[in-house]
Amino acid sequence: MGSVGSGSNVKVQDRRSKRGSKAITYLAVDARIYVTIGATNFSCGFHDHVELEPALSFEERPVTAPSATTTNVTTAIPWQKVVSKYQNPNTIRSSWEIVNSIGPYIILWYLMWRSLSVSYLLTFALSLIASGFLMRTFIIFHDCGHGSFFNSRKANRFWGIVTGILVFTPFDQWTHEHAMHHASSGDLDRRGLGDVWTLTAGEDMTMPPLQRLGYYVYRNPFVMFGLGAFYMFVIAHRKIRNGASARERNNVWATTIALLLIAVVLSLLIGIKAYLLIQLPIIFFGGGVGVYLFYMQHQFEDTYWERHKEWDYAQAALEGSSYYKMPKVFQWFTGNIGIHHIHHLSPRIPNYRLQACQDENPMFQEVEPLTFKESLEALWCHLYDEENRCMTSFATIHRRMRLQAETSASLD
Repeated sequence: MGSVGSGSNVKVQDRRSKRGSKAITYLAVDARIYVTIGATNFSCGFHDHVELEPALSFEERPVTAPSATTTNVTTAIPWQKVVSKYQNPNTIRSSWEIVNSIGPYIILWYLMWRSLSVSYLLTFALSLIASGFLMRTFIIFHDCGHGSFFNSRKANRFWGIVTGILVFTPFDQWTHEHAMHHASSGDLDRRGLGDVWTLTAGEDMTMPPLQRLGYYVYRNPFVMFGLGAFYMFVIAHRKIRNGASARERNNVWATTIALLLIAVVLSLLIGIKAYLLIQLPIIFFGGGVGVYLFYMQHQFEDTYWERHKEWDYAQAALEGSSYYKMPKVFQWFTGNIGIHHIHHLSPRIPNYRLQACQDENPMFQEVEPLTFKESLEALWCHLYDEENRCMTSFATIHRRMRLQAETSASLD
């Protein structure tokens, strides 16, 4: 390697990815670094060794170690240089995405109302298309939360609030929770905020029966992607989280009041029955597919989970976030969110630049895509097995428990 500052303890480690047989070389730096998410710097808790970045095809370069008193460190490492050129949003492109997402959604909403006098089957069919544009609107909302959709912080916040009303989600509270998700994804010791409820096999074995039943119901696909998703968007997002800031509380109230006003006005214009027959299926299908995609982004068999001392931001992004390849039409409706490994590595990249980042950099192509077959198998990934370092099913763990009980009984 190049020269290194005194006492920096810089080393190169080879790690073999759990997805496929690729080897990724990580540049490890003993440092505490911060990751910028949206407009906020969140400490990602890199305390011990930090395997920061695949150095696959990049020239080795000097790395200067931070001083012992440094608390906010930006380390010059290859992946940061690679992603930086994709982090600048284009105002015209972003504005066009607003037009081609929200515009068709409003038009389809109107057509659904007119179709009620023809056949509800037609209304229902239109709701499936409308839910696709609602998902695109959510991606705009999502990018605004990361501060990646416009260069202007005010523009991101304005459109984040507006799209948040359309997708039934309060902007400020969701942005905080989602930022924490990015700052702790794959960390077993920092679960519980902005993520899918995930237990380890050991926790499942010691959990009280009633609580275990609740977890089993929660992980059922029909509950999670059906009633659960609908509950989250319609009811749970109306609640203010514990410890919320005044800004978050005000935004939750403002979003809820705006939704009520829209519902009242539209109900007065077209009738409450018509409003519900139009809006509810859009939320049900759009929300269900959205939660399904969020699930597939992190809940697959060989995903990345580590205890906090061993947790690594870059490795969690590349190995703990899926590259879910979809047909182009679905990729368009979902705003390239299937390229999730790059998104988690650099949330400041706008959705419309993710594909270019993937295509133009061999280091990201080392990540094997999650296939549709694997995505279906992932529906039965219920628990994280720390012993075997993979997600597994309830049935597998229960078989293990029975074998252990039988072995113990035979020894007695």
